Amino acid sequence: MKHHNLPATSPAETEILRLIWQLKRATVQEVCHQLPAARKIAYATVQTLLRRLEKKGYLKHDLEGKAHVFYPSVEQDHVIRRSVGDFLDRLFGGDPRPLMQFLAEDGRLEAKDLDQLRKLIENT
Repeated sequence: MKHHNLPATSPAETEILRLIWQLKRATVQEVCHQLPAARKIAYATVQTLLRRLEKKGYLKHDLEGKAHVFYPSVEQDHVIRRSVGDFLDRLFGGDPRPLMQFLAEDGRLEAKDLDQLRKLIENT
């Protein structure tokens, strides 16, 4: 899977891409069904987002009957690693500590999360 220099995704595209990663393969209809009920996104909009993601190189599709079945052409880990790296560079000059501090102070990291992080650090 090649994935260097992929264009950035919009928040809506990212939401759809996450669903495709979860589903592995999906039609437009299947993606629509997976969207939270509160998200009122029209079928045509989901179709447009899937086509955009394919054009940007994140997805491919097979034709099964008349249905386009979309699947990822990039690994989730790669996109997450790149996005988090870009975010850290932009907001924190590449230093993860201020981000960790923010997450801890904001109550988004609990004691059990910190224990897991400690184990991860000890094992590297």
